[in-house]
Amino acid sequence: MSYKLFIPGPIAVSEKTLRAMAQPMIGHRSTDFVALYQAIQPKLQSLFATKDPVYLSTSSAWGVMEGAVRNLTRKKVLNCMNGAFSDKWNDVALRMGRAAGALKFEWGQPVDPDALRRELSTGAYDTVTLIHNETSTGTMSDLPAIAAVLREFPEVISIVDTVSSFSVLPIEKDALGIDVIITGSQKALAMPPGLALVSVSKRALERAAQSPDRGYYFDFIEFQKNHEQGMTPSTPVIPLIYALKSKLEDIEAEGVATRHARHLRLNEAVRAWGQAKGFKLFPEPRYGSRSLNCFANTLGYDLAALNKTLKSKHHLVIDGGYGKLKGKTFRISNMGDETDDTIAQLIAALDSALVTTPKVVA
Repeated sequence: MSYKLFIPGPIAVSEKTLRAMAQPMIGHRSTDFVALYQAIQPKLQSLFATKDPVYLSTSSAWGVMEGAVRNLTRKKVLNCMNGAFSDKWNDVALRMGRAAGALKFEWGQPVDPDALRRELSTGAYDTVTLIHNETSTGTMSDLPAIAAVLREFPEVISIVDTVSSFSVLPIEKDALGIDVIITGSQKALAMPPGLALVSVSKRALERAAQSPDRGYYFDFIEFQKNHEQGMTPSTPVIPLIYALKSKLEDIEAEGVATRHARHLRLNEAVRAWGQAKGFKLFPEPRYGSRSLNCFANTLGYDLAALNKTLKSKHHLVIDGGYGKLKGKTFRISNMGDETDDTIAQLIAALDSALVTTPKVVA
């Protein structure tokens, strides 16, 4: 059965993007690949709002997220934790044998800049990790306010996951002073999974060069050496790089500001629908994500039954809650290539499916 994804990722991929992946294979050490790699760099740097290079990693974003901690943490990493994925970063750091601190907030709460300042003021840390848009709860922290705090601590290298916010709203890497920004292919970029993109500052590279156990596959120094030759350290997923080139052309044609406005408009449309139905947004509305909406299941619907109806009768699916919030929340993505029409169709399908969806007896 063919159905469309309105989950927080992977998300629906356009026919144009899929066709771009079907181009003939080229050698990853060939001049053809160098031309492909170098052709997309200016557009990537513009989208990241940076003068730093943008490396391409054949992995999920988590590969580079783990690699960033391995490259950059010499003393202790502070993990800002407010949901399933940001919580996971602490587990990852500890599994690598790194000293790690946990700055914890309730799920659905944003990272508090003042709490971050207090913790960094201890002087115990030389790196900090943050997930800008915590998809498990649909919560978006105030990145400019957090970045302002980070700039007060020049000895601390910042590592920011923008996997589900990149290209959804403005994120000015250089202006904010962020050292490492990481994103992935399968969220707002609306590509298949398997490609991570990471931009690394010069001072982060200098720190990495002093780290004796940074490994190989995600070694930032290896990325930089190969970048200078228009290549990647290891064999890359060339079809996805063709897809990325196609997607960057799409973004340029639409206009970045127009893209940001579209994501906001569609997000607000879904949010208005949910609130009109009587659902409550799980996070405080002002911290709600722009790429998805996470609603508390305040009306007690059987979310598994709802998704079964959506899939069988309307050929689409939403998400029925993640981790400890499964069944208690549901998430609807509006990121990528969605339009006013596709979101309107989604809302109509939801309205229809809810009529026959039973409620769970507490």
